[in-house]
Amino acid sequence: MSYPDTQLLIDGQWCDAADGRTIPVLNPATGQAAGRVAFASQVDLDRALAAAQKGFDVWRKVPAVERSKVLRQAAALVRERVASMAEQMVQEQGKPLAEAKGEVLMAADIIEWFAEEGRRVYGRIVPPRNLGSQQMVLKEPVGPVAAFTPWNFPINQVVRKLCAALTTGCSILVKAPEETPASPAALLRAFADAGVPAGVIGLVFGDPAAISSYLIPHPIIRKITFTGSTPVGKQLASLAGLHMKRATMELGGHAPVIVAEDADIALAVKAAGSAKFRNAGQVCISPTRFLVHASRHDEFVQALVAQTERLKVGNGLDSSSTMGPLANARRLQAMAQFTEDAVQKGATVATGGVRLGEVGNFYAPTVLTHVPLDAKVFNDEPFGPMAAIRTFNTLDEAIAESNRLPFGLASYAFTQSLKSAHQLTHGLQVGMLWINQPAAAWPEMPFGGIKDSGYGSEGGPEALEAYLNTKSVATLCE
Repeated sequence: MSYPDTQLLIDGQWCDAADGRTIPVLNPATGQAAGRVAFASQVDLDRALAAAQKGFDVWRKVPAVERSKVLRQAAALVRERVASMAEQMVQEQGKPLAEAKGEVLMAADIIEWFAEEGRRVYGRIVPPRNLGSQQMVLKEPVGPVAAFTPWNFPINQVVRKLCAALTTGCSILVKAPEETPASPAALLRAFADAGVPAGVIGLVFGDPAAISSYLIPHPIIRKITFTGSTPVGKQLASLAGLHMKRATMELGGHAPVIVAEDADIALAVKAAGSAKFRNAGQVCISPTRFLVHASRHDEFVQALVAQTERLKVGNGLDSSSTMGPLANARRLQAMAQFTEDAVQKGATVATGGVRLGEVGNFYAPTVLTHVPLDAKVFNDEPFGPMAAIRTFNTLDEAIAESNRLPFGLASYAFTQSLKSAHQLTHGLQVGMLWINQPAAAWPEMPFGGIKDSGYGSEGGPEALEAYLNTKSVATLCE
């Protein structure tokens, strides 16, 4: 199964870095190099920035209905290419092939939704106080956008930013992850092949810190959008603020799961348990802190452990694998540290807790019980296949624990009580809450967090607002 070397996309052309530099891309299942990716220098960034400005000057004048047609054609091409795009993603990121195909197909749905939503970006006429004048509110594209995306969802973390920018008339320069370059490159290729003019979309790879520190202050860039860790997000947001650049930040989380006394345990385990180990737990909205009513603890743990032990960990290209490797060796080390710390502080390993094999970044899906509040896993996002469980006695207690940390991205709850659901809805300090179901991040719904989990949305009509300037125009017509 072939894996391509990945080039930069600058001014409508796929090209090597100006100095020819490349770095290897490792397959997390084998530890071996799958291919190479071009490593941009400042010369490449200057070319990409100039192209983004030129592309914006063209694209902003394309009618919304015509932009919509191009996006819909891109969605069709993505669907045609789902097999090759998914296979490339597995080789660079590790997730099972079925998950990779699901990510690609969801991207096509996202493109189509944004294609239509962009046709409904309306201004308004405001009744004037002087009938001899006209008052209008216009919505205009903010300008060239710099997007910074992570490796855990190589396509879906790009596509929301890409579509919001394109459908509103902005150009966009994507700094995609060096660990997983081929699948986002394939996504942008679909847009280029669909007819997006040269310069409207660009793609670079290289030194993340150097690229962000150069792009964000640059006068051509008018907005940034970032998905990644809270510490890095704070640095980039600070830099953006220093230069008066608009920013959307989708940062880390530590999602609580509240299993109430009246919860349907089978549903809770099926929904939250499956979500926990999707993409080997490397998901910003992954359920992590399991808060289970004391009277249901043993029942829940028994069912979750049974489901966890049925998972088959292996190479994502193996059709029987239901969980792949961690994306890099750093995550292996982190899992070991989280486990060791929890056990030292009194937690029990109900299942897992060990590395699997000597080749690749495989770690056993892990369930920890009786986890104390001072354990690292109950305070820092594990970002791996680890469920940490502790009990509560009252719903108020569970809500207080859920809100204790500075994160506020996502939360899950299971209850059969409408009153409890109402209390959870208004008591949990998060941007997204799913009750009695797994996460359903549909494009028509807002997607984003509060507190240290960031600000702004990458879903729903709210996603487009961040890419638009509001202009007030009053004209005396007498």
